Amino acid sequence: MRLTPRYGADPLVTLDGDPAAIAEPTIRQRRRLVEALASFTDEQWAQQSRCAGWASRDVVVHLDSTNFFWTQSIAAGLRGEPTRFLATFDPVASPAQSVAQLHDLTTDDVLARFSESTDTLAHLLDSLDTSDWVAIAEAPPGHLTVSAVTHHALWDSWIHERDILLPLQAEPSIEPDEVTASLRYAAALGPALAVTRGNSETGRLGIHATKPDMAIVVDVGEHVAVSDSDDVADLTLTGDAVELVDALSIRRPLDQAVPADQAWMLNGLLETFDNATP
Repeated sequence: MRLTPRYGADPLVTLDGDPAAIAEPTIRQRRRLVEALASFTDEQWAQQSRCAGWASRDVVVHLDSTNFFWTQSIAAGLRGEPTRFLATFDPVASPAQSVAQLHDLTTDDVLARFSESTDTLAHLLDSLDTSDWVAIAEAPPGHLTVSAVTHHALWDSWIHERDILLPLQAEPSIEPDEVTASLRYAAALGPALAVTRGNSETGRLGIHATKPDMAIVVDVGEHVAVSDSDDVADLTLTGDAVELVDALSIRRPLDQAVPADQAWMLNGLLETFDNATP
């Protein structure tokens, strides 16, 4: 299944707070991963990750390609020419094909490419001013603000860092601002993908998390809006913040039961991958 992004000047996903605050955790997380990879042995590069069919090496090849995409997407958005690359993107087949095409690269080459693309993206994010963060660029749900696009970039890389390190019995670093931003975006992504596929239901998802402590609501209708709030919601998830990001990113089951009539607010990402080309 291809993605069905929603394009245009009216962003599908909005997140409250300072739009520029996402830069620091996004840059930190990527540079930390580059540093960790620099000490990997051949066995660690070849270790099976949490991503089916992908070793650590393959995940890094994928992250290098996403660095390139985020850089191109944001740069085009800053020019007032937001891309529409993802209109023909299959979230399972397309990344797998990209990784397979670079199968012959050595691990030294993989690390060098990833380090270089990380630097390029970091320098771009560092260069943005206040108005740049609300320009329109492309992410899987469609045209979003540069800030929301960068939230997607952080969430994706943060999850993949865990996909690499956890099978190696290495405990990933837990930075509160990275966890908070990733959880806020992961909570919005599932409903957003459901909306792009024609979902017309409305609802409010609440999350009360610990380590770090946070409370948000995600209002879902024609748009998906995330705000810091402990207001009453139709469905409220509770628990450890890191575990909730993993669950919303389909890396582990939720630790609480979800009524069948409210599961649509959580299943958008799972359905996207279940229905994608094998």
